[in-house]
Amino acid sequence: MRQGDQLRKTEDQLIANCLASSASFINATGGFNGDTPTEISVADVSRVTSALRHANGETFTRMLPGEDKFGSAPVRNAFVCLTNDLVGQNLDGLAGFTHVSQYPSQEDILESEYGSILNLRFFMSSIGSTIPSSSLLGRDVYNMSCVAREAYTVIDQDGYSSQFIYNDPSIAGGPLRLNASIGWKMATVPRITNDFWCINLRVTIRS
Repeated sequence: MRQGDQLRKTEDQLIANCLASSASFINATGGFNGDTPTEISVADVSRVTSALRHANGETFTRMLPGEDKFGSAPVRNAFVCLTNDLVGQNLDGLAGFTHVSQYPSQEDILESEYGSILNLRFFMSSIGSTIPSSSLLGRDVYNMSCVAREAYTVIDQDGYSSQFIYNDPSIAGGPLRLNASIGWKMATVPRITNDFWCINLRVTIRS
C-alpha cells in the first residue's frame, strides 16, 4: 500500500512541477496583505476563469443544482484548480466560498477537493507547488494551477506507463525462499497540450 501511494504521489509531483514551470502565470492582486503577489481574492478567481472561458476551455465538472438541504448551496460547472493545502486557510474567509461539505450532492466528490468559488473548484495536496521566499516581502509563493479539460496529458514512454512489480519468495527469495521483493517503475512524461487552457494563479498567504 505504501509503495502504491508513493508511486501515485510521484506522478502527481511530476505533473505539478510541469504545470508550475511551463504554464503562464498571473499574480494575485486583489488581496490585502500588501505583498506581490497578494493572497487570493474573488476578483483574482474571476480573472482566471474569464481567461479560460475566453480561450474556449471546457469545464471539468458539471453544475450541481441547489437542493432543499440546510446549509447547502448550488455549485457552478467549473474548471479545476490544483494547489497546496496551505492555501485553504485563505479560502475559508472569502465571500462566496462554498466548502465541499456544503455541496448539495456528495456524489463523485474526491477526497482532495476543498471547495469552490465562482467557476473554479479547488483540489489540494501537501505536495502542491511552492516557490519558497519569492514574494516581494519574502513570503512563500504558491502556484494555483487552474486548468480546463484536456489542458495537459501524461505521455507513456517505451510502450508502458507505471508498473507495480512484485516478486514472491519463490522468485526473489534465494534458495530458501525467505524474502520477496516489491517496487515500481515508470516511463512517463507530463506535457501541457494547450497553453491557453492552463494558468498558474500565484498567491501568498495572508498572515
